[in-house]
Amino acid sequence: MTLTLARHCRKVIAYEIDPFHAAKLTTRTRHHSTIDVLRQDFLHARTPHEPLAVVGNIPYSVTSPIVDCCLRSPHLTSATLLTQREFARKRAGAYGRWTLLTIRTWPTFTWQLAGSVHRRSFRPVPSVDSAVLRLVWRSTPLVAPGDMAAYDRLVRLGFSGIGGSLYASLRSAGAAVQVKKAFAEAGIARDLAVGFVRPDQWLTLFRELH
Repeated sequence: MTLTLARHCRKVIAYEIDPFHAAKLTTRTRHHSTIDVLRQDFLHARTPHEPLAVVGNIPYSVTSPIVDCCLRSPHLTSATLLTQREFARKRAGAYGRWTLLTIRTWPTFTWQLAGSVHRRSFRPVPSVDSAVLRLVWRSTPLVAPGDMAAYDRLVRLGFSGIGGSLYASLRSAGAAVQVKKAFAEAGIARDLAVGFVRPDQWLTLFRELH
């Protein structure tokens, strides 16, 4: 994968935490001036202070921390990650349900399920299938940067479970008439579970309630 990326990128920084594999990769790429192999944990690495794309076949046990690390990077343009299929499908809304993390970051990132990889593609064969999860930074955010903190508070309140429903949660912090109007504008039934509310509907709720 490192050599393939090098044919398409100006610079490749390969992070490898395992000393054996890091040494092996260093030997294989020693004649490639565009590849730097760093024996580091990506979670603790200092990423470049310039636009970067992250590509990785990552350890499934640390998928969430790696995704969080990517989302926090101020220079990330995209992240293309091979993850457990279930993880990718949940974050990309493939079940018609949406996670808190996806909704919170939707104004600044798209979440895409970019294909599946069957378990038999690996040796040894794991117990689960895999998928390609792709995050792409929006050059034009869907919520103004100055309003992101307010959007985040609204989403967190909606997922808090206060009152037992999204409507009740938002009603706890807003006028009943305003919340009712916002739900009507977004096309959301008052008894709909919060996980089934689409990202575009959240944006409408925020526009109406902010």
